[in-house]
Parts: sequence; structure tokens; C-alpha cells
Amino acid sequence: MPHIKLPEGLPGIRGAMAYRPETAKPLNQLAEILLHQPNSLHAGERELIATYVSYLNDCYFCQTAHGAIAAAHLNDDEELVKRVKADFQHADISPKLKALLMIASKVQKGGKHVTAEDVGEARAQGATDVEIHDTVLIAAAFCMYNRYVDGLATWQPQGEEAYRQRGKKTAREGYVEVSKEYIPQEAQGAHSA
Repeated sequence: MPHIKLPEGLPGIRGAMAYRPETAKPLNQLAEILLHQPNSLHAGERELIATYVSYLNDCYFCQTAHGAIAAAHLNDDEELVKRVKADFQHADISPKLKALLMIASKVQKGGKHVTAEDVGEARAQGATDVEIHDTVLIAAAFCMYNRYVDGLATWQPQGEEAYRQRGKKTAREGYVEVSKEYIPQEAQGAHSA
């Protein structure tokens, strides 16, 4: 039962965002930039970072929702998502992504846990400064998103099936576009012709 009265039928962050669309707009825009817009890191890799941080924060909704989006970007490879959460060092992902996940895991504990050695290792594995920057920001943002979802005790359907179709839709359309289903157009900043 949510701590405050949220719109019914909208799970996790979607209910919280529909409750306060003026704050939802910049949150969705940040997710769009970090996770969906073109980047040298594949969208699936960026979603894996979001999923892993959400897993470390024990946020069921976010780790399951973003795991579904990651899988949709990665040829529906749900097993890879599970392997990354369980032990990313032994998952079938690039050494660069492993180094970035290490940085993300340290950000999740606290930003000062990231060391020059962690950044050096990511660079040695081919990570650019933008990729390192975005990894830190994804990890920091997902600590916020996770606490937003869980701090309001939002409704979080159990079972992965509830997240699969939504994950495919978000992977295809992005965060700003799918939020139009539950956030009024004027809050989205719709422009008239």
C-alpha cells in the first residue's frame, strides 16, 4: 500500500510520476538522455548499468523494469541480465562494461568510493570520458529513482511477465514517448504547430 494516494493501476515510478507530472518531466528527460538517446555505449549496456544499480539497491520495480528493457535491447537475452545481476565479472559482457559496472557499484555505495584506479581500469578497457561520466550519472540517478519508488512504497507487480511488454515498448519508443500514456501532454511540454 503506497504511503500516499497515488493513481491506481500505474506500477512503480509510473504512479509517482503521474501523481506529480511537473517533476516527472525532467526525470523522464534525464532517463531518455542517459538510457535511450544515441551514445557510444549500446542502450542495452546502459540499461544493464541501471538494472545492476537497482539490484544493489534492492529496488524490485526498477531492477525488473530496466532488466526487461535491457533484455529487449539485447535480443531478449533475459539470462544475460540475470547473470549480470548475480556476478557481472563472469557474465558474457565486454571487459569495458565490467569496468564500468565496477564504477557503478562503487557510486551506489557512495561517490567517494570510486577511485582513480577504477577510472584508469575503465579507460584501459576502452571507456571514453563520456562513457565514464554517463556511468556515474546513471548510477547516481538510479539511486535516486530507486529511493523514489521504494520511499513512497509504490505498487510493484511481482513476476517478470508483467514487465516484458512494457520493456519492449520502452526500448522501442524511449522514456519521454511512453510517459505520454500517463503524464498529461502539457506537463510533457507539448508544442503546438
